[in-house]
Amino acid sequence: MRHYLFCIALLLAGFQVAAQAEVFERTLANGLKVIVQEDRRAPVVVQQIWYKAGSMDEPTGVTGIAHVLEHLMFKGTKTVPAGEFSKRIAAAGGRENAFTSYDYTAYFQQLHKSKLPLAMKLESDRMHNLNLTAADFAKEIKVVMEERRLRTDDEAHALLYEKMMATAYQQHPYQHPIIGWMNDLESLTVEDAKAWYSRWYAPNNATLVIAGDVKAKEVFALAQRHYGAIPRRTLAPQHKFIEPKQAGIKRLVVKAPAELPHLVMSYRAPTLQNPEQDWKPYALQILAGVLDGNESARLNKHLVREQQVASGAGAGYDATSRGPSLFTLEATPSEGKTVNDVEAALRREIAQLVKDGVSEEELQRVKAQVTAGEVYKLDSLFYQAMQIGQMESIGLPHRAIQVMLEKLQAVTAEQVRQAAEEFLQDDSLTVAVLDPQPLSGKPKHPLQGASHGR
Repeated sequence: MRHYLFCIALLLAGFQVAAQAEVFERTLANGLKVIVQEDRRAPVVVQQIWYKAGSMDEPTGVTGIAHVLEHLMFKGTKTVPAGEFSKRIAAAGGRENAFTSYDYTAYFQQLHKSKLPLAMKLESDRMHNLNLTAADFAKEIKVVMEERRLRTDDEAHALLYEKMMATAYQQHPYQHPIIGWMNDLESLTVEDAKAWYSRWYAPNNATLVIAGDVKAKEVFALAQRHYGAIPRRTLAPQHKFIEPKQAGIKRLVVKAPAELPHLVMSYRAPTLQNPEQDWKPYALQILAGVLDGNESARLNKHLVREQQVASGAGAGYDATSRGPSLFTLEATPSEGKTVNDVEAALRREIAQLVKDGVSEEELQRVKAQVTAGEVYKLDSLFYQAMQIGQMESIGLPHRAIQVMLEKLQAVTAEQVRQAAEEFLQDDSLTVAVLDPQPLSGKPKHPLQGASHGR
């Protein structure tokens, strides 16, 4: 016990020292928020531009357009030909990429600090000068469709997750995959991409994050020079979805080629709204760590090693997003065991935890892990910028990051037990089962004892 407490104190002190690195912010006249994290440990810099628009903002019938436009952003502008953006960053010794989520779309470059003006010039150019052509769209939509086939349609676990999300959410657009439904991708046009770009890609709908060996005053001047003249736009309001209360357990079975069956149990869960006042999301984060995290965690210790009912088991929960969240348990049955055996074992674990709570030793172990993870992440310039951009893009202030860690450290064992009791209820549960079909014509492990009804 003293060892865990010492680790927490030491790591928290390390986090607080790291957190003292200067962070500055300013909003330009056109609405672009600029946040600068000064970190002079190495002569490098990260630029990230975050647009507050993700797949959850897509209208019905055009799912996937946020991700498609992310691809098209590399296809050139009126002054920078297609492919030149990446070539110029590479020639400067940098790396660049982008990603789309349910909640936002972001673009980044990491390179020597002397090349920041180049990165800003290129990124600001494509914020308002993108050259969207029907020819480029026709090529890139095929790339996206093939990406969907490889990463989802032909990947059993990804397909299971996609269909679980479509079942777990009744109204919220989290029910749609980020990459989009194939029939929507097949009907998208370049005009859909132009409309998305025009609607969301504006300085007053973006956050620019710069982290590295820079001086904030100089960065603000650079940002004004490269981004300041881009006109703000009138933004359509982002729809706020209220997910209806679930009225009972949902079940689905997905048949797909796979080696083994797999079980996913997802419970509706809240997300962080007020970092200072909320406690339940923090308790759920600790709960996920009690169940999963390392060999000492309950699911691995009990289901995998002791009972040998599962060959692998885990838990997951995301406390920060624009929409609702899910607390998820999953497991793969061991040889000779069924998905029903695994579901029963997971249910016993939850019932035991609700009845007896968690030990102080478990609590301190998880807190030490959480704190260590955050401290180690601070070694990465990219992750420092990522934390800031993500928080701002989902509507939480980046300065709440330190508060969130302190609140995690304040979670009690009884709060963890209460969170499990309140949220791990059948009325908010979706159970998804992978029924493995033969691979390459060979018979595989059969699905035994699973319920095929909802």
